[in-house]
Amino acid sequence: MSRVIAFLLTAKRRWVQAVSFIVMNSYFLQAFSKAIPCPGLNCYACPGAIFACPIGTLQHFAVTGQIPFYTLGVLGLLGALVGRLACGWLCPFGWLQELMYGLRRGLHRPKWQVSERWGWLRYVFLIVLVGLVPFLTHEPWFSKLCPQGTLQAGIPLVLVYADLRAQVGWLYVLKIAILLGFLVWMMSTKRPFCRFVCPLGAIWSPFNRVSALRLAVDQETCTQCGACQRVCPVDIPVHEDPDSSRCIRCVECIRVCPEASIRLMGE
Repeated sequence: MSRVIAFLLTAKRRWVQAVSFIVMNSYFLQAFSKAIPCPGLNCYACPGAIFACPIGTLQHFAVTGQIPFYTLGVLGLLGALVGRLACGWLCPFGWLQELMYGLRRGLHRPKWQVSERWGWLRYVFLIVLVGLVPFLTHEPWFSKLCPQGTLQAGIPLVLVYADLRAQVGWLYVLKIAILLGFLVWMMSTKRPFCRFVCPLGAIWSPFNRVSALRLAVDQETCTQCGACQRVCPVDIPVHEDPDSSRCIRCVECIRVCPEASIRLMGE
């Protein structure tokens, strides 16, 4: 049953990601939903955004010295139910990373393997750049440097408004450089921002081992062929750790497993 579900789901995942991006930036629902935390990395400053960026919200509360109970509650509820599923199905920036990596073959770019021992860096970005630095400086520095914010809001707003173009300085140049660096990196490495930087992913990562939606591997039938890792958007050897904190619950591994050894928990 898991395999049937996986085939049905993964065939539509790209469409779900595209629709998610459109819905999150549909503009007309702003009056009703702008205060709701977005289930993905989508810039609040984008003119069309209808949800609040949860990372931007956390920084706001860090600046004001308050605890964001509502935002943490929403993120905690999503994590408890589905782990990092939103990263694999709903996040616009995650979708962009997969699209950019798909260009690798056409552009003949070599694959660049980055050791997962650097995965702890996303927790550093969460604690330091989302929490500590805004608290000390009273400025939302992660949002100021976020490549998704630059792509989705920084560039469009500067192109549209002449008064903003007149204010372009070193910070904007730095933002563009960071964005370009990530775009190039995306074409050589699977979802590098998700795996090594994203503070939203860092929040959801610990939930993967306790969430209601989980994966399981039948070690008796698994041949460790590596098919799961080859299709995994975050390069996980699923047969070794199906509850990995990096897993984004895309269920691609279930679809390709030749022995049907991987399944959704509860079946």
